[in-house]
Amino acid sequence: MGTVAAREQADEDAHEMPRPAWWRRAAYALKSLGGPLAAGALAALGFPPLHLLPVLPIAFFILMRSVDRAPTMKQAAAVGFAFGLGLHTVGLYWLINAVLIRASDFWWFVPFPSIGCGLILAPFAAVPAAFCRLAPAGWRRGVLFAGLWTLCDMGRLFLFSGFTWNPLGSDWAFHGLAGDILIQPVAWIGVDGLTLLTVLLAVLLPLGRRFVLPCLAVLVVWIAAGTARFYGVAHDGARTGSVQQPVVVLVQGNVAEKEKISRTDIQTVFDRYLRLTQRGVADGLTLAAKVPGAAPPVVYVWPETAYPGVLEEDGLTRTMIAHTAEGATEGIIGTLGVGPDGHWRNSVVAIDGGGRFLGRYDKARLVPFGEYQPPFLPLQIVPGGGMTPGPGSMSWHLPGLAAVGPLICYEVIFSGHVVDRHDRPDWLVNVTNDAWYGNSAGPRQHLAAVRLRAVEEGLPIARAANTGVTIVYDARGHDMGRLGWGVEGTLVRTMPPPLPAPLFARYGQAIPAVLCLLSVVVALTRRRRLS
Repeated sequence: MGTVAAREQADEDAHEMPRPAWWRRAAYALKSLGGPLAAGALAALGFPPLHLLPVLPIAFFILMRSVDRAPTMKQAAAVGFAFGLGLHTVGLYWLINAVLIRASDFWWFVPFPSIGCGLILAPFAAVPAAFCRLAPAGWRRGVLFAGLWTLCDMGRLFLFSGFTWNPLGSDWAFHGLAGDILIQPVAWIGVDGLTLLTVLLAVLLPLGRRFVLPCLAVLVVWIAAGTARFYGVAHDGARTGSVQQPVVVLVQGNVAEKEKISRTDIQTVFDRYLRLTQRGVADGLTLAAKVPGAAPPVVYVWPETAYPGVLEEDGLTRTMIAHTAEGATEGIIGTLGVGPDGHWRNSVVAIDGGGRFLGRYDKARLVPFGEYQPPFLPLQIVPGGGMTPGPGSMSWHLPGLAAVGPLICYEVIFSGHVVDRHDRPDWLVNVTNDAWYGNSAGPRQHLAAVRLRAVEEGLPIARAANTGVTIVYDARGHDMGRLGWGVEGTLVRTMPPPLPAPLFARYGQAIPAVLCLLSVVVALTRRRRLS
C-alpha cells in the first residue's frame, strides 16, 4: 500500500505545473529584501521628533548581515536599496499631508510623495551597501560602509535642486540640554561628520564585546567635548558681541494652508499680521528700553509668503505696514518677487521705518516637485513650471542693524551652504511656512536642521514660521524661546551675540569629506604580517 501511495504522489508531482520564473524571483526578493526594508523603516524612528537612537544598531545589524550574505555585489546593492527605501519612505511619510490639502484635485497622487522620494533616495544607500564588499567582513567592512554612506549622503546636495533632508546626524538633536550637548561636535565636523560617527557606532556595536568598550569610550569623549564647548563657549560669547544685536519681533500668523491657497479672505489675514506686528513691536520697544546703554534696534519678521503679492512694487502697503510698526528700525517680510526675466521668485524683502524698500533676497534652493520641476517629469505637477532660484547666500547690511543672513524655508537644511563665506553675518533669519505638512514630524525635522545650522556656523538664528515652530536659537543651538505649533502670536527676544567662526564655518564640508576618505583608506589598507 505504501509503495502504491508513493507512486501516486510521484505522478501528481510530475503533473504539477512548475512555478514561473517571476514567481521564484518575487519569493526570493521577499525573503532576502524584506528584512532590510523593515530595518530601514525601523531606523527612521531615530529621526526627529522621536530620536529613538537604540534602534540604529539593530537596524544596521540587519542591514550588514544581509549585505554579508548577499552572493554578489549586485544583490548587496539591492539589499541597500531596500534599506534606503524603508528609511526614507517612513522618514518622509509626512509629505502626504501636502497632497491631502488639495486631495480633491490630486487624490490619485496621495500615495506617491513618500514612496516616490524613497525610491529616488534609495540608490544613495545601495551604493555603500554594494561597494563595502570590497573590504573583508567585520569591522573593516563596517568602517568602509560608514565612510561610503556619509559620502553618498553628502552627494544628495546635487540631486535635482538638492535634497539633504534627514541626515542621520540629526538624530542627536534632542530637545533640551541633552541635545544642546550632543550636537556641539557639529561646530567642528558638521552634521555629516556626526552622520559618520553615528553610522560607525551603529555598525560596530553589534560586532561583539570587543567593540562595545571602544564605542562607549567614543560616546564618553563625545559628551565631554560637547559639554566643554557648550559651557565654555558661553563664557567667551560676550567678547564677540562687538556689534549690537537687535530685538526681533517674530510674527506667527497661524494661517492654514487651505486659507492661503484659496485667497478668499486676504484682507482678514493681512489685518491679522498688522495687529500682531503692532502689538509685538510695542513689546519689542519695551524690551529694548530695558537694555543698558543705547537701545538696540527693533526688527519685525513676517514668515515666508506672509504677504501674498509683490511687496517690492506696492509702496502703499509698505507704508501701511511701517506705520503700524512705528518705532521699529526695519521689517523683514516674506513675499513674492519678480525677476528681470519676468519669472516668479520666492522672496523676502527688507523695508525701513518709513516703508522704503531696502533690499530683496530670492530663495536659492527650491523644493523639488514643489517649487522646482525636475526636467525629466512627463507631467507638469508644479504650477507654472515652478519658480526661478536666486543667486545664493548673501548678507544684508541694513541701516543701523547688525549684518543679517536671510534664509527662506527649505534652504536652511543645506549644511555648509547657508552663509556668504566672504561676508559673514552676525545673525541669521529664517522665514518659513510649514503649514503644508501639518502637525507632523516634518516641521520638527526642519526645526532640527535650523538648530544644527546655528551650531555649525556659530551664529544665532531667528525663525519666523507661519504655523510654528517660531523660535530663536543662540549660537550654540540653545532654545531662547519659542511659539509652538498652531499658535497665533509674536515672539520677542534680543538676539544673542555671534561666536567666533568655528572650524566647520571656516572649512565647511571639506572636513567631513576628509574624515570619510580616511575611513575608506583605513578600511581598505591591510596590515602586513611580520615574517
